[in-house]
Amino acid sequence: MNSKKLLAVYGLKWNPFSPELPPEALLATPKIEHFAWRVEQLVQEGGFALITGDSGTGKSVALRIVAGRLGALRDVTVGVIERPQSKSSDFYRELGDIFAVKLAPHNRWGGFKALRERWKTHVASSRIRPVLLIDEAQEMSPEVLGELRILSSADFDATSLLTVVLSGDGRLSDLLRQEDLVPLGTRIRTRLVIETASREDLLELLRHALAKAGNATLMTAELMDTLVEHSAGNYRLLMSIGADLLAYGMAQDVAQLDEKCYLEVFQPRHSRPTFKKKVKV
Repeated sequence: MNSKKLLAVYGLKWNPFSPELPPEALLATPKIEHFAWRVEQLVQEGGFALITGDSGTGKSVALRIVAGRLGALRDVTVGVIERPQSKSSDFYRELGDIFAVKLAPHNRWGGFKALRERWKTHVASSRIRPVLLIDEAQEMSPEVLGELRILSSADFDATSLLTVVLSGDGRLSDLLRQEDLVPLGTRIRTRLVIETASREDLLELLRHALAKAGNATLMTAELMDTLVEHSAGNYRLLMSIGADLLAYGMAQDVAQLDEKCYLEVFQPRHSRPTFKKKVKV
C-alpha cells in the first residue's frame, strides 16, 4: 500500500492493518505482559514456555512482544527457528547457523556436543540462558521436539542450558500429550493460552491500532462497531477487514471510513436485498 498516500490522505505513519507493524504499534495486553515478564525471569534458569491459541488470535504478536522484551536484555542471545517442520539433520544445521556453531549434518553427535558446549560457555560467562523462539511449533516432529529436550538439559536434568518458547495452535497441545513427549510437556514452566477475543478486546485493538498509526478518527464509531461484530472474535479477521476498507477509502479518496464504505466493499449494490413497493389494483 502506498505509504506516501497513506500519510497524505489520512495522516497515517503506517498502515494500521498491516501484519508488519512496528514493535511500538503492537498491543501488549496484561496477560501478554505477564507472560513476557515470566519469560524474562526464565532466561536466568532455562526451561520451556508455551503459547497456544486458535489461528488469528494473536500468538505471533505475543511472540514478537516477547522477542522485543528479551532483545532489550543484556547478554541475552535470541534465536528464531524458521523451519519448524525440518527433520533432525536440518534442525541441527539451523541451530548451528543461529548460534554460530559449525555443524556437519552427518555427525549429529558432534553437533550435539558442540551446541551444548557453546551454551555452557555462554551460561558460565553471563548466567543467562540463550533463547530459542519457535512459531508454528505444531509443525515440529515428535523426534525433533524430543531431541530439543535432551539437547537443552545437563547434569542429569538438573540444569537447563536453553530457554525455549514454543508457540502453536491446538495441535501443539495435542502433540505434547503424546506418550513420547510427556517428559517435555511436564517441563513447561509458564504458559500463555490465548482465547477468542471479546467484543471489548477487538475494540481495544482497533482503537489502539488507529491511534498508534496517527489517526484515531480514521473510522467512525459506528463502523468500528460493525467491524467488531463481523470479526467473529478473531484479531486477524478484524485486521483483514480493516485493510480492505482502507484500500477502498484510498482508491475512492474518502475522507473518513464509515458504514457506507463497508456496504460498498462487502455488500455491493447488486447483492443487496431490494424491496418492491406493492401496487394497489
